[in-house]
Amino acid sequence: MRVGIEAINLYAGVACMDVLTIFKHRELQIDRFDNLMMNKKSVGLPNEDAVTCAVNAAVKLINNMDPDEKDRIEMVITSTESGVDFGKSISTYIHDYLKLNSACRVFEVKQACFGGTAALQQAVNYVASGVSPGGKVLVIATDIARHANLNYAEPTQSIGAVAMLVSDNPQILEMDFGAIGQHSYEVMDTCRPETELETGNPDLSLLSYLDCLENCYKRYEEKVEDSDFRHTFDYLAFHTPFCGMVKGAHRKVMRSLYRTKPDVIDIDFSKRVKPSLSYCQDVGNVYSATLYFALCGIIDNADFDDEKRVGMFSYGSGCSSEFFSGVVPHSAKEKLAEMKIKDRLEQRYALNTEEYESLLKLNAEWTFGIKDRPVDIAPFKNIYEKTMAGKGLLALAGIEDYHRKYQWT
Repeated sequence: MRVGIEAINLYAGVACMDVLTIFKHRELQIDRFDNLMMNKKSVGLPNEDAVTCAVNAAVKLINNMDPDEKDRIEMVITSTESGVDFGKSISTYIHDYLKLNSACRVFEVKQACFGGTAALQQAVNYVASGVSPGGKVLVIATDIARHANLNYAEPTQSIGAVAMLVSDNPQILEMDFGAIGQHSYEVMDTCRPETELETGNPDLSLLSYLDCLENCYKRYEEKVEDSDFRHTFDYLAFHTPFCGMVKGAHRKVMRSLYRTKPDVIDIDFSKRVKPSLSYCQDVGNVYSATLYFALCGIIDNADFDDEKRVGMFSYGSGCSSEFFSGVVPHSAKEKLAEMKIKDRLEQRYALNTEEYESLLKLNAEWTFGIKDRPVDIAPFKNIYEKTMAGKGLLALAGIEDYHRKYQWT
C-alpha cells in the first residue's frame, strides 16, 4: 500500500520582524548574526494561539475536499508545546472549528520538536494497517514560542503551524515505509519547566542534535540496504532551529562518515539542503512544525522534473530523534503551489521596533490558566486591520470560565 502525505499547508502568522534589527536593538554580538543564516521571524498577535495557527494551516486543505472526502477524516492528531490546558487536547477545538465528522478520534502528542514526526508516523501506521480502508488522518504541528528576551534564542523563536492530510493517496510525500533510524536518550538540553518559561543549555542541545543525526542515520543505513547519505537522497530536510545549525549538521555528517573535503561539502549543501531553508530562514523555529516547513521549502523551490527521494531528520529535545525518507512525486510541486506559501509569507506585516516591543508586552499578558478575559483589539488595531480583518482567519475572541472562544475574521 502507498501511504504518506496527501496534502500539506503551513501558516506562519500575519506579522514578522527583521532578525538583523533584533540583533541591533538588543545589542547582540553582530559577528554572530551570519551564523544564524536567518532573515525574518514570525511574531504572533495577542489573538493568535496554538489553536488559531493550527486551524489557519488546515482550513484550506479541508475546504479543498468534497463532503464525502472530509467525512473520511477519522483522526485528528496535534503536536504542540503550547497547549492551553493540562488535560484537554487542542485537537478538540480544531475538530470543532473545522466542522469535522464526530466519528473521529482526537488527541495530542508531546515530545518537544519531535512531536510532529511522532504524530505523522502514528497517522501513517494507522492508514497502512488497513483497519479502515480509505480513511484519512489530519496531523497538525503547531506552536507559539514564549519570548526569550536578551539572549540569542529570541531571533529564532517563532509561531505557526503545519497541517498534513495523511492517506493512501500520497500526492505530496510517499513514505518509504519502515525505512527509519531512531536514537533517543534522556538529556536536559532544553525544557519548559514552568508554563511561561523556556530554558536550557544551547551548547548541550547542539551536541545532542549532532549526536542524534549521526546515530539515526547509521541505524537507517543498517535497515536500508545500499543506502548512502551522499547518494540515496536527492534532497535533505532537517529540523531547523536556525538555518546555520543545519549547515553545521550537514558538514559534520559528511566529514565524520566520509571525510569529505570542504569544497565538496559546500557544493552538496547548496544542491541538496539549501532549498529546504527557503521558508525556515524567513519564519524561524516553529518547533515540531519546522521540519515540515523545510519539506515545503524543498517542494516549492527545488527541481522536480521527476520524482525525488528526500531524507528527513527530526529531533526533539529531551531527546527523541529519527531519520526517515520518502519520495516526492513530480505532481507535488503543482499541488503545493496552490497553497501560495511564498506569497502569504511576503504579505506579512513588517513590524518596526516599537510595534515589536508592544506586541511582546501584550502577548506576555496571555499567560497559561486565564479564567476570564476578552481580547482587546485596540492596542494592536492598526496591525489587525491590515492583516486579519476580513481575511477569513480564525482568531481568539476571549476566554470565558477557562473555555476559549474563537471567531472568523
